[in-house]
Amino acid sequence: MGRKRSIDQQSILDAGEAVVARDGATSLTLEAVAKEAGISKASVIYDYKTKQALIEAIVERAFRADQEQHARVEAALPEGGSIAIRGRIQVAAQPPPEAFKPVALNLSAALTLDASLRKRMQDSQAATIARIVDESTSPRGATLAYLTLEGLKFLEFLDFHHFDPAERAQIIREIGWLVNATPRND
Repeated sequence: MGRKRSIDQQSILDAGEAVVARDGATSLTLEAVAKEAGISKASVIYDYKTKQALIEAIVERAFRADQEQHARVEAALPEGGSIAIRGRIQVAAQPPPEAFKPVALNLSAALTLDASLRKRMQDSQAATIARIVDESTSPRGATLAYLTLEGLKFLEFLDFHHFDPAERAQIIREIGWLVNATPRND
């Protein structure tokens, strides 16, 4: 009977995120993750056979955490139309965590370089947009709100621009206003 494995996969993924944040996704190695986690390289290989598998697991965990956070927020919203976009706006009311910004920036580079990861992001975005359109009382306004919200997040997560808190709060309120807007078709 073999000994019980006591290395937590989440700890390995945490170490992987730390390496990605510090060194970038292209510099991530199984050795560097093992060192960061304080375990052997063999322990990392046991769960993630390759660097690519580890990066995919880090990206998948980020997707899952994002989906779970939105689901929790949406479940707490009062009934009514446009829950998908209203939930996203409520989540975005708080700026992104500083600690995750370098991870997001470096994982974005991995997404652009890897067709399968990029496809995962494309599928996620397509599903989100379809849900927002399907559930909204003003599909066009909700789509514009989503695009605006994603632009704000893009600027912040990739560390391109920061709004002062009062300006940011006003922008979030105005994005909420867009949800039910009906643009003119001229």
